[in-house]
This record gives sequence, C-alpha cells and structure tokens, in this order.
Amino acid sequence: MTDPRIEKLADVVVNYSCAVKAGDNLLLEAIDVPHSFTKAVVQRVFKAGGRPLVLLKSNEVMRALMMSGTREQWETIAAVERAQMEKMQCYIGARGNANVSELSDVPSDKQRIYEETVFDKVHREIRVPKTRWVVLRWPSPSMAQMAEVSTEAFEEFFFNVCTLDYGKMSKAMQPLKRLMERTDKVRLKGPRDTDLTFSIKGMPAIACDGRVNIPDGEVFTAPVRDSVNGVIRYNSPTIYRGVTHNDVCFTFKNGKIVEATSTATQKLHEVLDSDEGSRYIGEFAIGFNPYCTKPMKDILFDEKIAGSIHFTPGNCYEDANNGNKSSIHWDIVMLQTPEVGGGEIWFDNRLIRKDGRFVDPDLLALNPENLK
Repeated sequence: MTDPRIEKLADVVVNYSCAVKAGDNLLLEAIDVPHSFTKAVVQRVFKAGGRPLVLLKSNEVMRALMMSGTREQWETIAAVERAQMEKMQCYIGARGNANVSELSDVPSDKQRIYEETVFDKVHREIRVPKTRWVVLRWPSPSMAQMAEVSTEAFEEFFFNVCTLDYGKMSKAMQPLKRLMERTDKVRLKGPRDTDLTFSIKGMPAIACDGRVNIPDGEVFTAPVRDSVNGVIRYNSPTIYRGVTHNDVCFTFKNGKIVEATSTATQKLHEVLDSDEGSRYIGEFAIGFNPYCTKPMKDILFDEKIAGSIHFTPGNCYEDANNGNKSSIHWDIVMLQTPEVGGGEIWFDNRLIRKDGRFVDPDLLALNPENLK
C-alpha cells in the first residue's frame, strides 16, 4: 500500500499545481525518485483524463554524460527533449539525489554546455513559458544530512511543507503582490554590512502559491536592472554547480556586481563570469513559508524560508522581465530573523517587515502563525 503522504502529494502536484484536465499531455521527469511516487502521479493523471509520459533519469548517469559529453551531443539531446516538451501541456519535475554533491567535480565549461543547450532550449524557452509546470525535490538521507536532522524527521518536515493549504496562502499573499506593484524604492538592511537599495518601479510581482514550485511561499519581482547599489551579505549556505558557498557578499554599482567574495571565491567568479548578465540581478523575492524555518542547502526550500529574501544574479523570468539575460539563475538567500541579527525591508520609506515579521497591517496574514 502506498504511503498516504505520497498519495496526497501526488494529488497536490497533479490536480492543484498542474490542474490537469481531459486531453492534457503531462511529462513527469523523475530523477532518482521512488517508483511509488511516479506511479501515484501516473494514476492521478489518468484519473483526471490526461495522458502521462514518464522520463526516468539518474544524477550519476547525468554526471557521466556531462563529464565526457560534447556540445554536439548535448545539442542532440536538447533537440530530442525539446520536441517532446513542445507536445506537453503540463510538466512535473521530481528531483531526488542520493548525493547532493554528485555534480561538484564536473568542470564549469561542461556544466555551461548543459545550461546553454538542454536547460535553455528545453526548459527556459519551452517548459517555463508554455506549460503548466511544477518542480519539487524528493527527500533523501543526503538532504537530511544537509539539514542536520534524522531521515525520518526530514521526511515528516518534507510532507508537511509540501502539502500545506496553498489555497489559504494564495489569498494571504495578494496584498503583498499589490503593494510591490505600486512600490518604487526598496531598501534592504541586514546583519553586518548589508545595506542595499534598488527600484522595482513598473515591475510585475508574481505570487507563488504552489502552482510552479513545491514547496512554495514567495512573491517575486525584479529590480530595475541598473538601479541596484550597496552591499548584500548573504547568511545562508548556497550550492551552485555542486559547490557549497558560505558568506557570499556582493557589492553593486549601478546594477552590476563589482566585488564578490565567498568561502569559494574562485568558483564564485567562474559563475559570475559566465556572461554579461550573470553580474546583474534577475529576481528579488520575499519568502514566508511557515514550515521552512532554517537553511538546508536546497534552494527550493531555502528560498521560501519565513523571514527571508533572495536576490538572484542572472536571468530574469519572463513574467517579471527587467531585460537581464543570462545562462545562470542563482537564488541566494539572506535571512532577516532575530537568530541571525535581524533586518528590515522598506518600501518607499515605509517599514514593511522587521526581523522577519511583517509589520504592515495589510500583511499580517503572512506571518507564520497565520499560515499554518
């Protein structure tokens, strides 16, 4: 008998996130996830009248392909997967990993080839703008180790955070969306030397309520590209291209990252030198998922932490388009909770959130006790 938590999660991603209806083609890209979840998704797609397709992948196999693959090979893979994606109305990306550092020794030029072929041509150009999609991690002992909890405790956390009442959250986040869309100047203050200013004037704000990411719980926009000035020192660990970075610090001048350091500064600059857009910001987001309370080196969870923001070097999203284009999109998180020294968000000289808690009367429903 299938774990009822798996059945509930399959129901959320198929019927809420993707809203599968009769005649829809849905691609499930299952990377190192148990067949019990894959089967539960397939059964629910059939029940909704859709047509499920399944693509099974492995991170170990992906590493072998990336280590030896040529651009011509990846162009072929991208062409095949793009043709498949073009026939889809819905997409679920379920991503497990027995070893979160599986790709850490793949050279950056090899990783860039994958990003510029499969990721750009299949996902960025087709899947993101043209399908109803959702991506989620799958809990593993490796993730539990990163979170420094037992496997059982991590699984319990995972299913709680992934199956909360996203309909309730959706209603609570609408005032924040409206407020962001009428805001010009933003100021972020945080622990140590963080003091950053930028404009979001005229930019759309997107409420993320479980329809494209599980877990979810953020509203994002993008800064006016050349408006960012000051310093941000992130206080959450972050993994990119398999490398862990702590204490990432950026200094901005007229939108561009002009100084950058971390505990892996050389690797940091390899990413930031990917192309011109990689030193500019493509996303600014505010997180408030009540079950996400501390970093665990997995961005799908960490960017939703209640009391956090993320400020993202690289490509912008089409729905909040500030014109910045890049082969990278690196969500890096800064907490503003009392445990790490607090912090503030100001919109047009008005205090919106202090020490991780919303203080604006219209936004109190987004504080953790009101979302659980």
